[in-house]
Formats: sequence, structure tokens, C-alpha cells
Amino acid sequence: MSSSQSLSGPRLGEFVTLAALMTSLVALSIDAMLPALADIGADLEVAHDNDRQLVVAMLFLGLAIGQVIYGPLSDSFGRKRPIYAGFVIFIAGCLLSAFATDYTTMLVGRLLQGLGAAGPRIVVIAMVRDLYEGRAMARIMSIVMAVFILVPALAPAMGQGILVLSHWRVIFGLLFVLAVVALTWFALRQPETLQAERRRPFTWQTVYGAIHECCASRVAMGYTVAGGLVFGAFVGYLTSSQQIFQELYGLGHLFPLYFGVLALAIGAAGLFNAKLVMRYGMRPLSRVALIILTILTGAFAAYVLLSAPTAPFWLFMGVMIVGFFCIGILFGNFNALAMAPLGHIAGVAAAVVGSGTTFISFAVGTAIGALYDGTVLPLVVGFAGLGLLALLAMAWAESGRPEAEAEDEGADDVADKDGDDTVPSN
Repeated sequence: MSSSQSLSGPRLGEFVTLAALMTSLVALSIDAMLPALADIGADLEVAHDNDRQLVVAMLFLGLAIGQVIYGPLSDSFGRKRPIYAGFVIFIAGCLLSAFATDYTTMLVGRLLQGLGAAGPRIVVIAMVRDLYEGRAMARIMSIVMAVFILVPALAPAMGQGILVLSHWRVIFGLLFVLAVVALTWFALRQPETLQAERRRPFTWQTVYGAIHECCASRVAMGYTVAGGLVFGAFVGYLTSSQQIFQELYGLGHLFPLYFGVLALAIGAAGLFNAKLVMRYGMRPLSRVALIILTILTGAFAAYVLLSAPTAPFWLFMGVMIVGFFCIGILFGNFNALAMAPLGHIAGVAAAVVGSGTTFISFAVGTAIGALYDGTVLPLVVGFAGLGLLALLAMAWAESGRPEAEAEDEGADDVADKDGDDTVPSN
């Protein structure tokens, strides 16, 4: 990574905002739909209430599949062209879902949205890795997360507002417009971060070799599994949140408000992590956050199981705010830790880490959502159990890290440039 500054690209603030917007298409495509799930289910004649969760789950499935494709392509053809392809597929999915007349067509459209959003989602991480490493990458990803989290904080309110004024199909129109804006901004302002001399030939042998290298890294795989488990608990929350807030606790139109409060807890954690990661490092912060998350939700699960199947709402929110703050710390750090040893194959690495994380989170999160029984017990047991498994995965990853390895690669480099507000060139 060069310390020279790019004169033609966006400054750091614009780069972070653009990266957050592109990655937020996933969150926006999920969270804006949550208030509309009941209406979609009624209009498209969904047989079982829990089947409405597939509107969320299918997007995650498309996201998991798509990431495997875009990463290797971005290592061979540059970062920009795969992102263009992803936007086109995402826009097609928006249109298909907007005009769906049956539930199967809706789910196909959602699958396409996930396949398309995977392009910006995964290649942006490779772009950040092109420009930053180690603690510097964790810092940038935390800032991206903090900006990005404003979208899911506001998205349910936007979806609810559209439902009050119009029809759920208009939500897909909003997604269409935002995708076009993001695509245009990216095309006009963001230069290519992977120059021709650093690209890898696109052959099955090259791709297989890179994937094998990723899978052979205990550090990369351990943090991929840990991230997938933690994110799986979050996906379980997303798929069942509408039922918990609106049906279990009867919040009605106030659902977006409380959903936004929890989203802001993640955003606050991202800013907190971006400030402290340079001083304390990714691993210690992640370990403390994961221990707190596991103990807190485990104690809450025991309380719900033994005393109150319908926990008081104030207690549920208190536990979730602290838990989501911990998750916000883990999101950026686990990605950076998994990518740390794989900067020379950042596209494939981002694909392997991203798709592995998403497949795991899709499987466990969908299972947690399907177990919803009118109480918060399946959700909080899922948080505690997956947190414990993530701790074991983190310990396994650390056991494969050479003792001589620096605590967090790239710490000194970013410390020298901490005051910079420009994006480094490669």
C-alpha cells in the first residue's frame, strides 16, 4: 500500500459515504420491507405467517450465492465492472418484485436483489482492503458501518411512511431510485483501486488456488465462522422482528421507532470501535464484546425460560441495546481480522469470507426465525448459544496465528496518517 495520496479520487469522507451507501442497499432492501411483510403476505396470499420471513431470507440466500461470483471476477477484471453488473441485477430484482402478482415471483425478485446487492457489498470490502490493512481497515470499516447504520435506523420508518401514504410496491420503487443514484455516483466519482498489473488471470486453476489458500488459513476461516454465527443471531432478529414488535408487544406503527433505536446502538458501536481500535487492537475489543454479549443474553434467556415467557418490553429493549452495541463492535473487526492475511487476493478473500459468513448466518438465522413461537425465547437463546460458539471459533482462529505475528497488521501505517482526510492510492 502506497502512502501517496490520490488526487483524482474522492476524499475520505466522500469515499466512506459512497461505500456506506452501496453496502447499505442490503440493509435497506431488508429493513424497509419489514413493516410491509403483513401486507405483502395478505396481498400475495401467503399460507402461514412465518412464511412471510422468506421475503427477508431469500435476499440473504441471493447475497450468499452472489458473493462467491463477484469476488474472483473483481480480482481479474478490476473492482468497478463487477459492481456495475451487480447494480443491474439488483435493479432487475426491484422491478420484478414491484410488479409481482404471486408469492413465488416475489421471492424470485428478492433472490435477484440479493444476487445483485452482493456485487457492491463484497467488492467494496475488497476496495477498502486495496487501500488499507490491519487496524486501518478495521477503522475504515467501522466508520462505514456507523454511516451505513443510519440507513437501517431510518428504513423501517420510510417503509411505514410509504404504507401510510401509498402501497408496499412503492418501496421497491424507492429501492430502484436509490440504486440508480448510487450507480451514477460510483461511476462518476470512484476510480479503479485494482490496477491492471495487480490483477490475477481468471482461470479455474487461479481461482481454485486462491479459494484453497483462503480455506487453508485458520485465521481467515475461524473469524469467518465466528462472524457468521454472530451475524446469524442478528439475521434471526431481522426475520422475526416484525412479529416481536408488532404482534408480541403490540407496538403497531411504533415498530420503526424501536427498531431504529437498536440500529443506532450498532452505529454508535461502530464509531466507538473506530476510535478505540487504534489504541487497543481488534482482538481484545472483539473478545470483550463477545463475552459480554454471550453472558448478557444467556442470563436473559435463563430469566425468560424460568420466570417470564413474555419478558417486559423495557427489559427486552435494554438487553438488546447492549447486545447490539457488542455486535456493532464485532461486525467491522471480524471482517478485518478474517481478511488480514489475504490482502494479495482481496477479491477472492472478500468473496470467501463474505459468502461463508452469509451462508452460515442465513442457515442459523432462518432457523431461529422459524422457531418463533410468540415469545422472545428462541431469539435470546439463539443469541447466547451462537455467542458461545463464536467464542470457541475465535479461540480456534487465534490458535493458528503465529506468535511472531504483529498484534494488528498495519497499525503503525495508519497511525502516521490518522489525520489524513484523503484516500490513499495503491
